[in-house]
Amino acid sequence: MIRILAFLLLIAAGAPVSAGTLTLDGRMVQGGMVVGRTDPGTVVTFQGKPIRVSPEGVFVIGFHRDAKPAASVELQFPDGSRRVETLAVEPRTYKIQRIDGLPPRMVTPPKDVLDRIKRENRLIKKARTEDSAVPHFLRGWQWPAKGRISGVYGSQRILNGKPRRPHYGIDIAAPAGTPIVAPSDGVVRLAETDLYYTGGTIILDHGHGLSSAFLHMQRVMVTPGQFVKQGDKIGTLGSTGRSTGPHLDWRINLFDARLDPQLLVPPMTPPKKNPKKSGKPAKP
Repeated sequence: MIRILAFLLLIAAGAPVSAGTLTLDGRMVQGGMVVGRTDPGTVVTFQGKPIRVSPEGVFVIGFHRDAKPAASVELQFPDGSRRVETLAVEPRTYKIQRIDGLPPRMVTPPKDVLDRIKRENRLIKKARTEDSAVPHFLRGWQWPAKGRISGVYGSQRILNGKPRRPHYGIDIAAPAGTPIVAPSDGVVRLAETDLYYTGGTIILDHGHGLSSAFLHMQRVMVTPGQFVKQGDKIGTLGSTGRSTGPHLDWRINLFDARLDPQLLVPPMTPPKKNPKKSGKPAKP
């Protein structure tokens, strides 16, 4: 239905009808990521902004937490013809939690650390503005750590009556020291051991403006500029920064659009138990 509507709009506008190809793979939902494939040499515009397309015709788009119900993709093919797709974006319901009676310091950072926070935010923003040409994200995705899901994307807290920023990642609770691995191929753009909010922090560049962030890490085992493959160990899970217990906060950005990592991976299988610690004999 969407493609038929786009076709009729093109005819009405007197634009040449396109014979070009377009496939979209992914969930069109708030927080979702979609990989597109089209003819090499095609110019793609998403929501009025041009986006990177690989020489093979691969591009990526995403929908932030509060994306509107419709989004548009426009393609100009090498032969000069155009195609417009209107995408229906599925809405979601998010968990809202109210907590009152907290000490003011826990709600608003003290003034003596505001300069530090601003400086660290600039580092993070710079790492997330990388628009590298290699689509490392085509490798696919796996969980960076195994454990209990203790926080989900999109949830929001209201502390002492003041709405906080929504939670844009997924929290994985596990013992301190649990290995963290790269969920897909990428290049390290940021590796810090002690940021005010997030403690040990890594940002991986997966190409085309898509990045992963790993927060509250106990150990950071990579350096900026290093290339890592999916499954490579990048550090260990901890409780650094403003954290109340050991966990990994895993986040994904497409430039400034916050995406839901859980939409990219299969259901988590529980971590394997060590037979020696459980007291059960190992299976042959």
